[in-house]
Amino acid sequence: MSKNLIITLILFAILGVFAAFAPDVFLSKNIYFSYLVSVPIIAILALGLLPLIIAGEFDMSFPSVMAISGFVFAYIFKFSSSLALSLVVSLAVGGACGALNAFLVINARIPSIIATIGTQFFWRGLATVASGGLALSLATAEGAIKELLIGRVFGIPAQSIIAVVIAFLTYIVIFRHKFGDGILFTGDNQKAAKMLGVDVDKAKYLLFINTGVMSALAGVILSLEFINWWPTQGDGYMLLVFAAIFLGGTGVNGGSGSVYGTLIGSVIIGIMESGIVAMGFDAFYTRMIYGAIIVISVIIYAKFDRVGKANLK
Repeated sequence: MSKNLIITLILFAILGVFAAFAPDVFLSKNIYFSYLVSVPIIAILALGLLPLIIAGEFDMSFPSVMAISGFVFAYIFKFSSSLALSLVVSLAVGGACGALNAFLVINARIPSIIATIGTQFFWRGLATVASGGLALSLATAEGAIKELLIGRVFGIPAQSIIAVVIAFLTYIVIFRHKFGDGILFTGDNQKAAKMLGVDVDKAKYLLFINTGVMSALAGVILSLEFINWWPTQGDGYMLLVFAAIFLGGTGVNGGSGSVYGTLIGSVIIGIMESGIVAMGFDAFYTRMIYGAIIVISVIIYAKFDRVGKANLK
């Protein structure tokens, strides 16, 4: 049984349980419309991080990159009233944050988990200090950029369409492009990748920068959707994103991953809390469940991969 089929069956099983115990909520279209607003943030972050994990690296700083990039977006808009300028600078800041992470990992040779935990605290602290701990309003933000990012296309929230487009492009790059072959080789065996001519350092730089840009994009969308930027923006997303990625079938050691699985994993994680609450349980159960999902997924898919490799021998 393929990983994609497994994750699809898990999604339908969860929806079936929620619909059985909370039919008033899960047999109504309103809850699914709200998911089209909230789930894309998780999906964009997960899809941005996915290629980096496939390459064998981690980025723990992306929630804080959301915060600092969102702050830059709101701050520049406050003085320029230009959403286009604010968006470009915000994405550039996200890319710069990713480049710094890459420098620390590749040039300074600091393990990616340690390096990005450090930058996580740095960017969060910088955003809080720069804002004075106060929110920035985006109530006057209007125009084409806003419609492009959070508008409605035939009633469908634009951010959900953006997430699907990013998923498609990510699939093309990883599984239908020479650069993607290099990512997979790097995650599976870095020394072998170098022997095959893959510029591992360049590839990792691009992947860290991509993660930063996707984090910034998620931060901008979140700010516009809630009409405010908050110093706590991004808090709580780390566990959700990693749960979505690993539930989707991506190997924790790199070298393998699934765009489809990550997208469906994002949906599952995105609907979990509201489903649990609708069933009558307290919301704090969700953190315990997310943690269990990560551990169980890693164990199951690790065994899945070992069996697959054994069959190839």
